[in-house]
Amino acid sequence: MSDEPISPRRAGLGIAALSLGTLLNPLNSSMIAIALVTLREFFGLDVLTVTWVITAFYLASAAGQPLMGRLGDRFGPRRLFVFGMCVVVVACALTPFSPNFAFVCAGRVLLAIGTASAFPSAVSLLHPITSRSGLSSPRLLGRIQVANTAGAAIGPVIGGVLVTTLGWQAIFWINVPLAIIALVGVRLLAPADAPRDKAPLSTTLAQSDIPGILAFTGMLVSLLVFLLRMPTQPLWWLLAAAVVCGALFVWRELRGRHPFIDLRMLAGNRSLVIVYASFALFNLVYYCAFFGLPQFLEEHGEYRADATGLLMLPLAALNVLLTPFAARFIERRGVRVTLIGGGLWLVGSAMLLGLLAWSTAAFVPLLVTAAMGVPYCVVSIALSQALYSSARREQAGVASGIFQTSRYVGAILATTLLGIAFSDGTSPASWLEVTVVAAVLSAVLVPVLALWRPVSRRG
Repeated sequence: MSDEPISPRRAGLGIAALSLGTLLNPLNSSMIAIALVTLREFFGLDVLTVTWVITAFYLASAAGQPLMGRLGDRFGPRRLFVFGMCVVVVACALTPFSPNFAFVCAGRVLLAIGTASAFPSAVSLLHPITSRSGLSSPRLLGRIQVANTAGAAIGPVIGGVLVTTLGWQAIFWINVPLAIIALVGVRLLAPADAPRDKAPLSTTLAQSDIPGILAFTGMLVSLLVFLLRMPTQPLWWLLAAAVVCGALFVWRELRGRHPFIDLRMLAGNRSLVIVYASFALFNLVYYCAFFGLPQFLEEHGEYRADATGLLMLPLAALNVLLTPFAARFIERRGVRVTLIGGGLWLVGSAMLLGLLAWSTAAFVPLLVTAAMGVPYCVVSIALSQALYSSARREQAGVASGIFQTSRYVGAILATTLLGIAFSDGTSPASWLEVTVVAAVLSAVLVPVLALWRPVSRRG
C-alpha cells in the first residue's frame, strides 16, 4: 500500500494543503503586528508588556520546530500534521474569549505549538509524495517555501482588515477554517504514514531532550526579561540565570545522545553556522521594521489598522512577484552573489526607514515597504538554498529545524529592541534609534554573508 502511485493532480492538491498549514505560522507571526496597538488599548497595557504576545509565540516556535520534527519522525508526519491543526483549531476558537492578556499569550503559545508541526511534516512528506507521483521535489519544495515566506509578508494586510472590521479577536478566528481545510486536505490526499515501531512514551520523551529544551527556553526568557527591564530597573540575577541556563544547555547538548540542537554538528560545519547566524541577524533587522513600522504608523502617523496594513502591501506584493526571478538569479549567478547583493540592498532599505521620522505621508511608508520587500524575498530564498547546500543529507531534518529556530531568535530579539526603543512612546526620535540600529546591523550582516561557501560534497 505504501508504494501505491499518486496522480500528479492529487500530489499537487496534497502539497497545497501542506502549504496552507505551513503558511499559518509565519502568517500569525506577522498579523499580530497590526493588533499590538489595539491590544494595548483593550487590556490597558504598556509597550513593553504587549510585546510578550509576540515573544511568547516565538519562544514556543523556537523550541517547538525541532521538537515537532522529532515527534514526526517518531509518530509519522501526517499524523503529527493533523494533530497540530487540531491544536490550532482549539486554541484559536477559545483565545478570543480570554478574560485577560495572560490568557491571550497562552493561546498564542498553543497556536505556535500547533503551527510548528506543519513545516517539518511538509518536508518529511515531500519524499513519499514525489516518489509516488513522479513530480520533481525542487518544484514542490518551492511551493512550500513560497508559502513559508509569503505568509509573513501578507500578514499585515490581512491583519489590518480583520482588526479594523472585526476586532483583535478575528486574527485568531481566521485560523479556524484555514486549519480545518489544511487538516482535511492532508488527511485525504497525503500518503499514509509508514508503519513505525511502537515505543513507550518515556522513550519518546527521553529522545526529545526535554532538559535541553527547558535550558534553552530558560536562557532565552531570562535574557529577554533582563533586556526589557534594563532601561528602568536592571535585574542582574536574570543575567546570571541566563548564563547558568546557557552553560547547562551546552553541557546537556554535548553529553546527550539525542540533543535538541546538535552542537557537535554545528562545530563541524562552518558554512551551516554562518547560515544560522546570518538568518538570525537578518530577521533581527527585518522584524525591527516589520513589527515597529505598524506601531509607529498607527500611533505617530495616526493611521487606522486597515490603512496600516495596506501601507505594508508592497512588501507582500514584491515577495510574491520577485520569488521566481530570485530563484532564476540564484541558478545563473549562484547563492553567494545573491546573498551579498541582497545584503547590500538591505543596508540601503534600513537607511530609508529614517525617512519616516520626517514624514509619514502615505507615499513614504509605501516606498520604504517596497524597498524592504526586495531583500526580504532575495535573502530569504538565498539563505534557504544556502541551508540545503550546507547541510549534510542525513542531517537535513535537524538542520531545517534549527534554521527555523534562528528565525525566531532574531524575531524575539527584535521585539525586545522595539520594547526598549518605544518604552517612552513611538516618537520620531525613537524611530530614528530603531533606524540606526537596523542600519548598523545590516552593515554587519553583509560581511557575514560574504563568509559563506558551499560545502563540497564527496562522492
